[in-house]
Amino acid sequence: MAVIEATGLGKSYGGKAAVIDLAFRVEPGSVTGFLGPNGSGKSTTMRLMLGLDNGDGRTTFDGVPFRSMKDPMRHVGALLEAKAFHPTRKARNHLRLLAAANGIPDTRVDEVLAMVGLHSVTSAKPKGFSLGMGQRLGIAAALLGDPHALILDEPANGLDPQGITWLRNLLKQLAGEGRSVFVSSHLLSEMALLADQIVIIGRGRLIASGAMSDFITSNARTAVIVRSPDMALLGPALAARGADAQHSDEGAYDVTGIEQSVVGDLAHEVGARLHELSTRRATLEEAFLDATGMSEEFIGGVQQRAPTGQGSPGDYGQQGEHR
Repeated sequence: MAVIEATGLGKSYGGKAAVIDLAFRVEPGSVTGFLGPNGSGKSTTMRLMLGLDNGDGRTTFDGVPFRSMKDPMRHVGALLEAKAFHPTRKARNHLRLLAAANGIPDTRVDEVLAMVGLHSVTSAKPKGFSLGMGQRLGIAAALLGDPHALILDEPANGLDPQGITWLRNLLKQLAGEGRSVFVSSHLLSEMALLADQIVIIGRGRLIASGAMSDFITSNARTAVIVRSPDMALLGPALAARGADAQHSDEGAYDVTGIEQSVVGDLAHEVGARLHELSTRRATLEEAFLDATGMSEEFIGGVQQRAPTGQGSPGDYGQQGEHR
């Protein structure tokens, strides 16, 4: 199965950088979500990965660039825009044409049409398809060669709630079979349910890369909630362990830098009563907005300058400076 490795990706338009020295890795067996504010360079990055745009850097699939592959659809399936097909060519014939060019038998065409729920419209012309149906046909094309890796740009656009659930289950199944799935989306609530790993960019630079759970846990809004009448005992013990306890409006304390179980053990050791001990975890949306809020190109209709000197290099600290 294909390991996707991007190194040094870069692209400028009219002297303005869209993607800057971008590097990340997508492992087989996982769904990796590709996130970033509008204008952050996600679509450009995907085009660079597939060699569709000229630019800096290199992307390999198990060490082989996409352009060097024979019958590439057998190795990498891609969906970069909805309705990427001839509007008057029947849906089945569109896929047959792609199959013939990549040495794929016609039987696979019927398999993928059934897989994406288009078996009843195989003879219909895509010009009459809704956006959601067009997305399904594009996904069918991406799956046509039974590839080891998938690169999908906003595949949920136009899908209804049932369609989004279907897509989520399909991508999880494909990843569970050992494929590498790299998918962008602006639906953060859906991405929280779908992705195991994330790559986040802002103004073309890497902001975060790693496990979804680690990214959310590292966010400052994740805290242990402690309510105790004996904080005079527990507070110093928490501070000695390097934890930070801040009094909240609800009369409890938000404790960061320590696990919930350790707080419970400390309370037992010092004899502090606990009326509440729970963990409030940041949502992906909260963590995403905190990480990218200063990397948006436009906020409230006003063009923004990115901050300088914010954050530090690492898994979750490198702030972007350009689009």
